[in-house]
Amino acid sequence: MPVTVLPYRVINVNPTMSTTPLPRLAPPGAGLPKIELFFARLIFQFGLSTTSLAAAQATLVQEHDAILALARSRDAVTGAKRVLIRRLPGLEDSSRYWSVFMTLDHLRIVNDAISDAVSALLDGRVPPGAASTAAVKPSADVGAEVVEAFTASCRRLEGIVAAVPAAALATPLRYAHPWFGPLDAAAWFFMAGFHLRLHRRQVELILAAA
Repeated sequence: MPVTVLPYRVINVNPTMSTTPLPRLAPPGAGLPKIELFFARLIFQFGLSTTSLAAAQATLVQEHDAILALARSRDAVTGAKRVLIRRLPGLEDSSRYWSVFMTLDHLRIVNDAISDAVSALLDGRVPPGAASTAAVKPSADVGAEVVEAFTASCRRLEGIVAAVPAAALATPLRYAHPWFGPLDAAAWFFMAGFHLRLHRRQVELILAAA
């Protein structure tokens, strides 16, 4: 299905340097091609149905540690460098011209949104508003400070889930994900590790090309 693309824009990379045009990408929130979304839903549902809470917790920790090691493997200049990568399955077109720090900022935003959703569902409340992929894009100006903020967002989510019995996560109330439909607290927590894995691959591609 064709998507609308943004026109070329110009950004200042450095006040003393010439401007660099941004690549032409689909707008934030454009989603995935229909056939890819169909298979993404199947993969997500299969993973959700076959992954225990302990395994989901382990995935979150492992992917956090892997991303953190990647982010700390280069200097701040490399971490802030935006790189155009090929689009990974599950990655919106608008997300493939990010830096490592931008990717961590996106993960921080999503982790905190998932923490808010899980907390609300555990409290018997449906979060206000609708979840949106367009609303969780990162700042282009984010720096090395995001590394610790990313870690804090992972630890916050881990703590919320560790503080309740596993059975409590099967909440009767659900909150809709824009791609995967209504999810209970357990499914939202599973989503966090599932999401980290995708963006860990993105960080690997960014660093390989930086």
